[in-house]
Amino acid sequence: MWALVGALLVAGGLGGVVVWQNTYDLREERVVLRHHGHRLEGVLARPPAGEGPFGLVVFVHGDGPVDATHDTFYRPLWEAFARAGYASLSFSKPGVAGSEGDWLDQSMDDRAEETLAAVAWARGRPGIDGRRIGLWGASQAGWVLPKVAAKDRRLRFVIAVSPAVNWLRQGRYNLLAELHREGADERRVAAALRRRETTVRLLRRGATYDEYRAAVGDTGGITAARWRFISANYTSDAVADLRAARGTPVLLVLAGHDVNVDVRETETVYRAVLPPAALSVAHYPDATHSLVDHATERSSLRLTATAVLAPRKLYAAGFLDRQARFLRETGASDGGMATSPAP
Repeated sequence: MWALVGALLVAGGLGGVVVWQNTYDLREERVVLRHHGHRLEGVLARPPAGEGPFGLVVFVHGDGPVDATHDTFYRPLWEAFARAGYASLSFSKPGVAGSEGDWLDQSMDDRAEETLAAVAWARGRPGIDGRRIGLWGASQAGWVLPKVAAKDRRLRFVIAVSPAVNWLRQGRYNLLAELHREGADERRVAAALRRRETTVRLLRRGATYDEYRAAVGDTGGITAARWRFISANYTSDAVADLRAARGTPVLLVLAGHDVNVDVRETETVYRAVLPPAALSVAHYPDATHSLVDHATERSSLRLTATAVLAPRKLYAAGFLDRQARFLRETGASDGGMATSPAP
């Protein structure tokens, strides 16, 4: 009996910890944006008290079918931004979590137009300071953020997390990094590169999905819809848009264990294109592409336990605080709404 009572107490205690760790100091509101005839479902997360006006961080997702909260993993960021006096706005991608449309039908230009529509919607929102609106984006957003910043010169800042510069070079880097991690021998690497060269040739001549499938055989999970998406976006390169967005303050966040993006190339290009006064760079040597601690991500048990019991600890040490400090610094001249001192 006492063993059962003890087990129940432990289970109850863990349940309480889980609830407490997954409760965030935010006021979340479900919002809707209509864009090009489609209804997009989203979340506006404001600081826990006050009517504002608050600065705003508009989220731009990476690749894949991402919902507004990114399966709750955005909430630690939203909470950190709220402590700096900023609200956060995020919409589910088309076709995800109630949003209409299909994200695989979008080009990077389409994604940029959608983000501009979200910014325009937010500027008319009560309690939002239109002078302190900026962007946060990760990975594939690296081709969207500069487009938006180049077109809307009123944006106050950009936080770019693990962004790539050139689609084709990024793909080759990722392929080789994955093969190296798997311990592939030279013959396997050579075969993978030949397959890649075939794929690029097919893309450049506008091949159909059936032609692609006939040429490569096993498509490795690439569907017809995914092929259309790649075909529409494989020429993406951020350099021209970065040049057009010069002057917008940028925080570039880079991880030391990034197998998706060549962070050395990204940093080199950003430093060459953007004025030094407009660029801040934050390195996290022990983090992966998603800015999760490398040791945590390598262990599925540790990753799951951290996500459930201490989700704020998923991210690399200092990642949340550094972004919040960047917001305080870029918003200071407009009387930023910081609610706590910079760390």
